[in-house]
Amino acid sequence: MPGLLIFIKQMTSMCLQSLQHRFIDWTKPSNSPLILGTVADFARSKSELVAENALLRKPLIIPRRQVKRPACTKTDRMFLVLLARMVRTWKQALFIVQPETLLRWHRQGFQLFWKYKSRAGSPQPKISEEIVALIKEMAAQNLLWGAKWIRGELLKLGFRVSKRTIQKYMRHVRSTQPRGQKWTTFLRTHAGQIWACDFLPVTDLVFHSLFAFFILELQSRKMIHVSVTRNPTDAWTAQQLREATAFGQEPKYLIRDNDGKFGVGFARVANRSHIEILKTPYQAPRANAICERFLGSVQRECLDHLLILHEKQLQRILNAYELYFNHARPHQGITQQIPDPHAGPVPANHAGGKVIAFPVLGGLHHDSRRSA
Repeated sequence: MPGLLIFIKQMTSMCLQSLQHRFIDWTKPSNSPLILGTVADFARSKSELVAENALLRKPLIIPRRQVKRPACTKTDRMFLVLLARMVRTWKQALFIVQPETLLRWHRQGFQLFWKYKSRAGSPQPKISEEIVALIKEMAAQNLLWGAKWIRGELLKLGFRVSKRTIQKYMRHVRSTQPRGQKWTTFLRTHAGQIWACDFLPVTDLVFHSLFAFFILELQSRKMIHVSVTRNPTDAWTAQQLREATAFGQEPKYLIRDNDGKFGVGFARVANRSHIEILKTPYQAPRANAICERFLGSVQRECLDHLLILHEKQLQRILNAYELYFNHARPHQGITQQIPDPHAGPVPANHAGGKVIAFPVLGGLHHDSRRSA
């Protein structure tokens, strides 16, 4: 019984303290008296009071997202602009947004609204689907042709189409890009006259560095030259280019990177052979993609499976791989053909002869051929 009395006494004391705190809050002076504000609210509509409460609540919700600098999303901006239109005292209700900022958002929304209102319609095309498909096909197959050129081609075929109409349908097949010939287009057009060269670093059994130098023909994927050294200097690299072009077999262009091993001597030999050097940009391996892929094939198909003891052994291995690469290995880039046209496989309809597999690189690969 005494415990119950003590509990009732404590609850009564807590209620009295709560009433005292609320009375102090009600009687606390403020900037605008509570009674005057309440009386003024009676003259306002219910919708305006609801909008003002929502406008006051929104700036308090945004900082609760616990970010260093509260950012207003597009939805927040639209919501604040709509509420400000319903509240006459909207400037006093803003907390984290300046009135000028809200007016700027309103102007931006007005611009978007009229941009949507004045958008062009989508009428039915006045030309047939056949002509539209022909325009897109010409634009895709002839990257150097402009709208006037395509219009002339259409006139030759008896179709009269305006330049503006052609430009409209050309945008669907051509992306915005700088004028001039793309690098891939240049390679595809001049592949038969382009060689590419690069170094492949190799580590021997005692972790010493060796360097294999390769020269590759892009169109046929044929390995033109390979050599190995421990000290790749400018004079040594120039000598390799001289040996690769010793019998009058020389390209018009030679792609190389910006390695310091290609110096003045290398450029002098190329100039004497009337070879134009094409330097790839820095950190752009795709500019010499065919040669980079070739070096990866050498690494994966050959060197990753062998222990290299010294320089002469590496030279013998790469010479054997060169014979297999040029005379027996099909290549995806040339529709599964062999780089050397005189060593192509026997046609599929050839029924005579037994298939024999010749080991290459100690049985690492095999060259399948028919016996006579």
